[in-house]
Amino acid sequence: MHEDTVRARAFAMPLTSPAYPAGPYRFRNREYLIITYRTDPQKLRDLVPEPLQVCEPLVKFEFIRMPDSTGFGDYTESGQVIPVSFRGRKGSYIHCMFLNDHPPIAGGRELWGFPKKLASPTLRTETDTLVGTLDYGPVRVATATMGYKHGAADLSAVKTSLGEPNFLLKVIPHVDGTPRICELVEYHLEEINLQGAWTGPAALNLWSHALAPVAELPVLEVVSAVHIIADLTLALGKVVHDYLAEAEPRYRKGRAYELAE
Repeated sequence: MHEDTVRARAFAMPLTSPAYPAGPYRFRNREYLIITYRTDPQKLRDLVPEPLQVCEPLVKFEFIRMPDSTGFGDYTESGQVIPVSFRGRKGSYIHCMFLNDHPPIAGGRELWGFPKKLASPTLRTETDTLVGTLDYGPVRVATATMGYKHGAADLSAVKTSLGEPNFLLKVIPHVDGTPRICELVEYHLEEINLQGAWTGPAALNLWSHALAPVAELPVLEVVSAVHIIADLTLALGKVVHDYLAEAEPRYRKGRAYELAE
């Protein structure tokens, strides 16, 4: 295989059979259950990387059903999202994500830097209740419940929140284990078609787990809940802060470069 061919095909791994296709990535009938809760402010500040700033001691625990996504298929996702500000702009920092489908795990980590791990989340309607669960292996780590469509949400406010910037900490090591990429990435959801949004009473329970430590941000008070159905496009990202740019040369280049030279 010629070097030019390698470069032309090098958008994902493995080279000859990529784990996911090239974008754009369109999602249809994407369904959210988002429970916003108050947590320990010091623990929140300890987890959010600078230069992001914590606005309030709030966390959004999300369950997302994606039955029709371009290239990624049919899967479910769950995780914690933290409201933040970056250089005066409000947005969200994606703290952790758990899902049950390999292509979006590989694509999410490699392209944007999504903090994705393999687990077993679910989102379903049980009679009069919307139920979200997250299991890591055989162990339950989160359960959320919300009254099904008890009230209409403010569609304008929901659409605005979906369009706000999102931030990720992308980390890719060098072949010798030193950091090669350590960047703050910004991305947006685009072409949003909001089908509906509803509110209702909600509850959230979290349990400790060594490898899915969602309970490290404890639930002190449930503030609000929203159920959303929308079509949208997941746009590619851009680097807004490079943690290695001002670091020592050994962090920017890694020992592998030194050995090669």
